Amino acid sequence: MALIESATLEVADPTAAQQFYTAAFGADLPVRVRASEAPTDGFRGFTLSLIVSQPANADLLLDAALQAGATAIKPAAKSFWGYGGVVQAPDGTIWKVATSSKKDSVPASKEIDQIALLLGVGDVAASKRFYVEHGLTVAKSFGRMYVEFAEAGPIKLALYGRRALAKDAGVPVDGSGSHRLAISGAGPFTDPDGFAWEASKMAAAS
Repeated sequence: MALIESATLEVADPTAAQQFYTAAFGADLPVRVRASEAPTDGFRGFTLSLIVSQPANADLLLDAALQAGATAIKPAAKSFWGYGGVVQAPDGTIWKVATSSKKDSVPASKEIDQIALLLGVGDVAASKRFYVEHGLTVAKSFGRMYVEFAEAGPIKLALYGRRALAKDAGVPVDGSGSHRLAISGAGPFTDPDGFAWEASKMAAAS
C-alpha cells in the first residue's frame, strides 16, 4: 500500500499562503506550499476536502477560512449526504469542508477527522489502473464514476471525472496550464492527467 505523505501547493506567495492555511485550518495540516509562477487558469483539476464530525465544526472551519481571506463558492448547507460548503483559498486552491452528520452532538471545534484529495481525471477507469500499477490499493470503486483508494497516510486519494468534480465544487470545468500541485508519496511519476508525484520524504530519509 503506497504512502501519501503530503500535498504541496505551488503558489505565488508562499509566506502569505502559509499564513492563510495556519489561520484557517491549523498548523498541523499535511499540506505544504512552495513558490511557483507556472501559468494556470481556471479549474486546476483537483479539490481538497476536510471531513469533520458535525456541522458546527464545518461552520467553524469555513468561517475561519473566510475570515483569513478565502472566497465562498458554495455556502454551507444541508444536502441528502450531510452538510458542507466550498471555499477558494487566496492561492486559488478549492477546499470543501463537509460532514455526513446533519446534527451537532458536542461543542464546536476545528478538529479535522480526515483529509481527502480528489483528482478530476479524463478517464476514471484508466487512471484507476495506472494507480493500482503504481502500488495504491482500491478501497471503493463505482465503475467509471468514482474510485477511492485505501488510506496509507494522512491524506486519502480519490478519483472523480473532471466534469463531475468541477460540478461538485461549484466551478466551471474549463481550465488550462499547471495543476499547481505535487503529491508526496508513491512517486516519482506523473499520472495520465499530468498530476505530479514526488518520492516520499520519509522514505528518502530512512
